[in-house]
Amino acid sequence: MKVSEPRERLLRTATRLFYEEGINGVGVDRVVAEAGVTRATMYRHFPGKEALVVAYLEHEDAIIRSLFAAAAEQAAATGASASDLLALVIDGVADDATRLHTRGCPFINASAEFPDATGPVRTVVRRHRDWFRATLTEVATAAGAPDPAATAASLVLLRDAMLVGGYLDGADVASDFRATARKVAGLA
Repeated sequence: MKVSEPRERLLRTATRLFYEEGINGVGVDRVVAEAGVTRATMYRHFPGKEALVVAYLEHEDAIIRSLFAAAAEQAAATGASASDLLALVIDGVADDATRLHTRGCPFINASAEFPDATGPVRTVVRRHRDWFRATLTEVATAAGAPDPAATAASLVLLRDAMLVGGYLDGADVASDFRATARKVAGLA
């Protein structure tokens, strides 16, 4: 399937602006202007701003999923153990917080702006968080964690804290996250 360049420009622009300035603080007109497309083009690809927000969050979800895929590929290429894979996932999550997501968690930020837990935006957030927790549970299970679900829940909580704390405090919390996450996962 051919990718629409105007759609991709809209999504790239919205991703940057929504993450840097907040979703409600950025209007459709600004996204359209900075993407260099017409309003008609915007509405051809996205029926409204909420659909663009959903696409933005699905893009963010794909980034996080790619971290897990990269860790799995690296583990497979090196013959790493399941525990090594869990360590690679922890490292990937920490790296993400220092490279891409330095202004907090895009899912937490979007949830703060869209309080309707049953709306399309929060549905994407819930789907992402459910996937994230389930995938961490699978990796923790394979690594032999005594209580994989509790380990995954703790890792989700630690990631949330790292992303929010790193943004609010301006500190490099990734090394603290790595150390604490490894202890929680039984890798220390």
